[in-house]
Amino acid sequence: MSRVQELVDLLDLETIDDHLFRGLSRDLGGRSVYGGQVVSQALVAGQRTVKEGVVHSLHAYFLRPGDMSHPIIYEVDPVRDGRSFTTRRVQAIQHGQVILTLIASFQKPEAGGEHQSVMPQVPPPEALPNDRELRLKLLDQLSDPNPRLRQFLSQDTLFDMRHIEPRDLFDHAPKPPHSAFWLRTIGRLPDDPTIHRCVLAYASDFGPLGTALLPHGWAPLDPALRMASIDHAIWFHRDARVDDWLLYINDSPSSQNGRGLSFGSIYTRDGMLVASTAQEGMIRRLAEPT
Repeated sequence: MSRVQELVDLLDLETIDDHLFRGLSRDLGGRSVYGGQVVSQALVAGQRTVKEGVVHSLHAYFLRPGDMSHPIIYEVDPVRDGRSFTTRRVQAIQHGQVILTLIASFQKPEAGGEHQSVMPQVPPPEALPNDRELRLKLLDQLSDPNPRLRQFLSQDTLFDMRHIEPRDLFDHAPKPPHSAFWLRTIGRLPDDPTIHRCVLAYASDFGPLGTALLPHGWAPLDPALRMASIDHAIWFHRDARVDDWLLYINDSPSSQNGRGLSFGSIYTRDGMLVASTAQEGMIRRLAEPT
C-alpha cells in the first residue's frame, strides 16, 4: 500500500448508521491524536451527509486530547439544508466524551465577483531542502534521543514539506512571528475535489501553532513546552490539488494569557489563493527546574 493511499484510507470513514461514522488514527509522534486528522475526518463525516455542494468554511473547537489507540466516533447533526447553503455540526467522540466539535457550511457552485491577495515572492520548492531529510540529519546529531523523539524525527511522512527558512527544532533564537513553507502529498491523490479539500484540512494544522512560538525563542521540541490547538477555522476559496505544490504562509499577530493566534494563507504555485486559516492554541512553558 502506498503512503498516500494510507491517508486516503484514513479519511474513508466507516459508516455505522445514518449520520454516524467511525475513524481510526495515525501516530505522528505527538502525545495525542494530530488535530488536523480529527478536523479532516469530521469534515468527511459532514460532507457524507450533504447531497449537493462542497465545503466553503469550517470552524472547530478542540475540547479534549484524542486517544490514538481508540477509534473516534463522528456524529453528524443535519442542522440545515437550504437552497444554496447546507450546514452540518459534527461531534467527534471517544470514551463517551466529545473531543472536538465542528460546524461546517457547504455551498452549491455559483458565479460572482472575484479578487484575492497577491502571493509573496519566495524561492521555488526545488531550491529548498526537504523537511524530513533535515530531521534525519538532526537525529544523527543527537547522542541519545528518547524513543518518542526518535520516532518523531525518523518517521515517514505523508507530505513533502520545504520551509522557506528551515528551522532547527531545538533552536531557541527569537525570530519574527512569520513562517512559510511549500507542501504537497508524496504521491498522487484521486481526482475528486472533495478529497483534496479534506486533505488540505488535514495539512492546515501543520504550521499555525509553531509560528506563534517564534518571537519567544521557544523550540517545538522543548520538553518543557506544552501546546494544544484550541480552535481552528478554514475558508476554502477555490479548488486546488494537494498533490501539487502549495505555499502555506502563517503570521502570528498576538500571543497572550498562555495562548497564541495565527492566520494563514494557502496559494497554488501559480499564485492562486485557495484557502485561508485561523488558529488559536494553548502554549504553556513549565517552570525551569531550580
